[in-house]
Amino acid sequence: MAARAEASRKNDPERTKEDILVVATEEFATHGLAGARVDAIAERTRTSKRMIYYYFGGKEGLYLSVLERAYRKIRTLEEDLKLASLAPEEALRTLIASTFDHDEANPDFVRLVSIENIHHAAHMLRSEAIRDLNVSVIETIAGILERGIAEGAFKRQADPIDVHMLISAFCFFRVSNRYTFGTIFRRDLSEPETMTRHKGLIADAVIQYLKG
Repeated sequence: MAARAEASRKNDPERTKEDILVVATEEFATHGLAGARVDAIAERTRTSKRMIYYYFGGKEGLYLSVLERAYRKIRTLEEDLKLASLAPEEALRTLIASTFDHDEANPDFVRLVSIENIHHAAHMLRSEAIRDLNVSVIETIAGILERGIAEGAFKRQADPIDVHMLISAFCFFRVSNRYTFGTIFRRDLSEPETMTRHKGLIADAVIQYLKG
């Protein structure tokens, strides 16, 4: 059985790398860069430390690949929304809902970004892939804003990066500060009614800002 599994990995290295990245995402999100153990990742994926180093060049290389995969996932989701075919307000509300749902469903992404901020984005600075991936969302928002102005749906000439930050800040905060915020104010941010209200709140806030 073990021999067949090993042969399968040799025949499908991309699947092996994906399996490693899935487990590594959880390991880094739970323990941070310093606390994560490559041995633990190797054990859970039934690979070896040597194989992981061969594929990713080391622990920091694996961590950076995890970050790149996390950003690629959310940017791919956004591309699949086909926002250019929607009216400007509908497009923006759809993008906001997608961001909200993604962050809610992927707390590991939020933790990874928080960890990288602790490191002053030192690893992201080495990744052209992350920079290139995140250009797309700004271009998407810029296109929606331009169409909104041209069609009279929006009045404010807004910076697309500011709009992206406004959306990201609210959606991210709900997940990153869920436990502290919930403890202080005795409110469960994961309650369906609260989530529905908050999703509408951030969408309405952004749209009203653009219409003002």
